[in-house]
Amino acid sequence: MGSPAVLGREAPFPLQTPASATPGAPRIVTWRALPLVFIPVGALLVALQVQGVFLDYVHVMSGALWTGIDIFMGLVIGPIMGRMPPAARAQFVQSLVPTMLFLMPTLASVTITAGIYLAISVGIFDLHYLAIQVAGILVVLLLIQGLGIFLPNEIRIVLELRKERPNVQRIGRWGLLNARLSGLQAIFQVGLIFVMASLAAGLVNL
Repeated sequence: MGSPAVLGREAPFPLQTPASATPGAPRIVTWRALPLVFIPVGALLVALQVQGVFLDYVHVMSGALWTGIDIFMGLVIGPIMGRMPPAARAQFVQSLVPTMLFLMPTLASVTITAGIYLAISVGIFDLHYLAIQVAGILVVLLLIQGLGIFLPNEIRIVLELRKERPNVQRIGRWGLLNARLSGLQAIFQVGLIFVMASLAAGLVNL
């Protein structure tokens, strides 16, 4: 009798062996996830009060982390996951989800919020300016990807992990899709960085 993969069906497999299985769904919210939210958001709140160079630092640092992680996911993690068997891929995604679910939306929100406040503080946040319009379009594209693809996939993975017998093919497929699309998101982020850096350097007209 053929295996489920040969027959073309997706069959649920436990992510853990019976000897190591624990009752209940794996924990998604852990203590290690809290600093991923509180540190960037706390730094942003302080920067909004202090303003000046610290706000610029928070914007650049969070943006660099956001873009760097996306590039790493797209160019390194994506190809590696593509070569993994479904069970190993799902196990890897299970470990990755608690971090990515909280870290990436936080970095994106902090970067965009700090950038808007910076543009306002230097008097260039005007939607009539072409450079600001281009930057706005890129931000909208990033939000569509993040809220329309990445976050729903992460939620699907979380819900699947909460089942008694999670389907490793689905988990691996959703995780691989997010990793590969991170490369596309990184392209938009690099474009946004180029526009804003050129604007800050006075290389483009508003």
